[in-house]
Amino acid sequence: MATYVISDLHGDYEGYRRILTKIGFGEDDVLYVNGDVIDRGKDSIKILQHMMMQPNIFPILGNHEYIGCQALRFLMNEITEESVESLESGLIEGLLQWQEIGGRKTMDEFSKLTRQEQEDILEYLEEFSLYEEVAVKGKIFVIVHAGLDNFSQDRKPDDYRLHELIFKSPDYGRVYYKDKYLVTGHLPTMAIEGNARPNRIYMANNHIAVDCGAGYDGRVGAICLETFEEFYSDD
Repeated sequence: MATYVISDLHGDYEGYRRILTKIGFGEDDVLYVNGDVIDRGKDSIKILQHMMMQPNIFPILGNHEYIGCQALRFLMNEITEESVESLESGLIEGLLQWQEIGGRKTMDEFSKLTRQEQEDILEYLEEFSLYEEVAVKGKIFVIVHAGLDNFSQDRKPDDYRLHELIFKSPDYGRVYYKDKYLVTGHLPTMAIEGNARPNRIYMANNHIAVDCGAGYDGRVGAICLETFEEFYSDD
């Protein structure tokens, strides 16, 4: 049995399947998918449909799922003049924002599903965890999509609000926990200041950053929490 984390697939189904092959993912293993499965790439729904069938894959909410789920739920309703007039300004802004960050391709995929398939996808998205705290071989890992905004040693992960977990990346130069590892996605590792290994998994100061840029012509990366071994979809 082994425990793995991947993140920010952004519709890269081929990269996702290649990484599962690379790690030899089996029924006795566990995989945490740390948010942003959807948008930008062309196969977001295809990835979700595969993940849904795997009882040992545990998804964590990313900002793209949070925004996209609200938009898709609205788009399932019949669009009429009355329904448009009833839209709250926040939802309109969310729809526009989702389009700007790659939601169009997900919307196009979603529109081709049957009504039941659409319901199944939305129910699955709505079950994503906000974070996971995992013990592996005596080490503790806090797996959260973006970071722990407004961090305090006195706050437990349950004390953070949704927006504090999915939108703002941490300070990778700071040690948040001396006795735990903070595992994040959201920010491609090529954008981490001082990172000498762009598009590869970043480890420093008890941080493990696993977004290797699949949404930006990068790759999918995976890390084994038992051994810290790294795997890449294109190696």
